[in-house]
Amino acid sequence: MDSAIRQLHGFFSPRSVAIVGATKKINKAGHVIFKNFVENKRRGVFKGEVFAVNPNEKSIFEVPSYPSLKDIPANVELAVIVVPASVVPIVMKDAAAKKVKDVVIISSGFGEIGNHELERQVISIAKKAGIRLLGPNCLGVYDTRTGVDMLFLPETKILTTGDEVVATPRPIPGDIAIVTQSGAFGVSALDYLTGRQIGISKFVSFGNKSDVSETEMLGYLLHDEETKVILLYVEDIKSGREFLKTAAQVTMKKPIVALKAGRTEAGARAAASHTGAIAGQDKIYDTVFEQTGIIRARDMEEFFDAGKALAMQPPAAGNSVGIITDAGGPGILAVDECELKGLVVKRFSDQTIRRFEKMKEEGKIPKFATNLNPVDITGSGTSEMFELVTEVLYEDPEICGIIMLGLHHTPALQEDYIDRVARVANKYDKPIVACDIGETEMALHTRSRFDRLGIPAYSSPEDAARAMSALVKYGQYLQRAGCFAEYMREFAKSKHK
Repeated sequence: MDSAIRQLHGFFSPRSVAIVGATKKINKAGHVIFKNFVENKRRGVFKGEVFAVNPNEKSIFEVPSYPSLKDIPANVELAVIVVPASVVPIVMKDAAAKKVKDVVIISSGFGEIGNHELERQVISIAKKAGIRLLGPNCLGVYDTRTGVDMLFLPETKILTTGDEVVATPRPIPGDIAIVTQSGAFGVSALDYLTGRQIGISKFVSFGNKSDVSETEMLGYLLHDEETKVILLYVEDIKSGREFLKTAAQVTMKKPIVALKAGRTEAGARAAASHTGAIAGQDKIYDTVFEQTGIIRARDMEEFFDAGKALAMQPPAAGNSVGIITDAGGPGILAVDECELKGLVVKRFSDQTIRRFEKMKEEGKIPKFATNLNPVDITGSGTSEMFELVTEVLYEDPEICGIIMLGLHHTPALQEDYIDRVARVANKYDKPIVACDIGETEMALHTRSRFDRLGIPAYSSPEDAARAMSALVKYGQYLQRAGCFAEYMREFAKSKHK
């Protein structure tokens, strides 16, 4: 890891942090951010020193407050700036004098509203002082393990009824890093992933990308042992050649799923007014993502579904998919979506079909089960049948990935089929994804249980098929790049840690 990348580590794990604009006023961003750090330090999660900077306060949460960064009687590695835009250059000069290494400007009011000169002034001060800058107009950083939390949105809100509800949840630790140009989208992503009980490693919001860009952050995450998958939301990409080079290096080790906004002319116009982004022609991004092995998601749902699948399952060695179902209609929907995504749902090999026919003769699966692909064990399917059929498909060398549609509604199917299928899956290195349709307790329990056992589960056949498509696309890229075997070895190591 070179020194430039190493300096970015200060955004995620600083030995000391100063919140410039910390305040006692509970409706202010500076209050929420400072409280986040103080609380995380009290809990022993954040290990660094925390300083408040506000000339109008003597102390906040019993922590001394200083008039400026220069007045702090200790080294400051990271400064988080939450003051009006017009004051930011003064604070930046103080940061330079204090020899602060990294600065996050949460404040808005810069290039995104046409105030380019003010933004250039801030950038110039940072460059002269060797300060790395995140923002402005951003949410900053959230790290599940170090306690760095710059999200100025409170975890809970009070309803008019007086009830307190979770509003901006902080996700549990996990393997997925979120890199986003839009702070609001990023917070929505955290909310979504928390609700689905999917953990993250790191979250970083860029805003206007005046200095640190997605390219450098991807390079940093390449070396981050806590991150297995990167979810990237962008409206534009700066330094195209550097991005191509870095992304290609990263995707040989870690999958990147991208959601590129501003695909249409109107969307590009909206992006320009949002973060000052120049969105560029959408076809160019398609080409860039394909060249670098980045998996492009077309919407939010596919974005999260693909990330979840790639974090939990290995990539597929080919595009031939086997489908197991206990419901004919959803099985057909899965087949259609697979074909639309370029996957192949071909007739099972003669050997596999003979195995299924023998199982029918022995009464192990229903005599009226269809077994050409999908294999439909019908509403008579039991936990044991799912286990046996899954084993057969894993042992078929022509099948590269399995989609499991185990609808819980049938009376013969018990919840132990989830554990049985997972035990089989753990013996092989083929990917498997699951689906159970519904939003009642049993459906939620089924999907949650699959997820906890490392099998990504979805609420529709189409979502499951799209998740498998991501695993296939990434596998095909790794094979073209000549590093499929190496990736599989590393994935197996991480799986058994």
